[in-house]
Amino acid sequence: MNTTAATAELPRAHGRPRWSPRLVSAELLKLRKRRGLVLSALVLTVVPMIIAYIALVALHASDPAENGPAGGAENFAGSMGLLVPLSVVAAILVGATLGTGDLGAGVFRELVVTGRSRLALFAARVPAGLGLLVPIVGAAFAITATASIALAGSQEAGVVQVGPGAWELELGTVAPSASLLLESAGWLALGTGVSFVLALGVASLVGSRGTSIGILLGWWLVAMPLLSSLGALGSLREGLVIPAMDRLGPSGLVPADPAVPMSLAAAAAVLLAWMVVPLALGAWRTCTRDA
Repeated sequence: MNTTAATAELPRAHGRPRWSPRLVSAELLKLRKRRGLVLSALVLTVVPMIIAYIALVALHASDPAENGPAGGAENFAGSMGLLVPLSVVAAILVGATLGTGDLGAGVFRELVVTGRSRLALFAARVPAGLGLLVPIVGAAFAITATASIALAGSQEAGVVQVGPGAWELELGTVAPSASLLLESAGWLALGTGVSFVLALGVASLVGSRGTSIGILLGWWLVAMPLLSSLGALGSLREGLVIPAMDRLGPSGLVPADPAVPMSLAAAAAVLLAWMVVPLALGAWRTCTRDA
């Protein structure tokens, strides 16, 4: 009788979603131990920003008449135009790794048979992935924001003396405003979060890291920009992530006249759908996959 009662309680214990911070810590630890993945994320986000501003400083120092200061709002917009897609790629790598890590390592069955809820295991991956991505992408943004302010130079163009009796025109720049920096930080975080959640859901559904990365990179970097530019699709383009992101972007970074006009509510709804649907499918596949 006692054996029967214990057996009857076992399925209910397995199905109860007991989320715990320990699960998040465990998933984050798995990511941090993947030094190749962490290094790849740093190379994709932090390193390009450092190289870009070093190059801008060198150009300005060699020829200030032709090249303005390395900072300023204009160079900040250009660096954000590079950082956003690179952060998307980094988020896809992290999301796909988290979604398939346990399967690839062959430990998924061991985690399931311990009695942990599959749904809790899947849910713990979301804060764990963001816990790795946010500091890395945040560091890249901090470098960009700091350099754009510290290296902005004078606000107006002027004539500077470069030698005895020699004068040259120095290009002036305006540092980005605090509101632009805050809006840009939020926009970058939004794009990173959406791409990470999408990658996590797709990878959990597909079960293959390489296939998931290939599909997501092709869709995000090739297919969506192409579809967004096809006017023949009309209002169907409003269902894509890129037009929705452009609609929510800061006025100093995105075109004032977007190719796909849409309301703020529609843009928010589109991004929410692109996060909720992949997560739901990934959670369903995790809960139904054979151990």
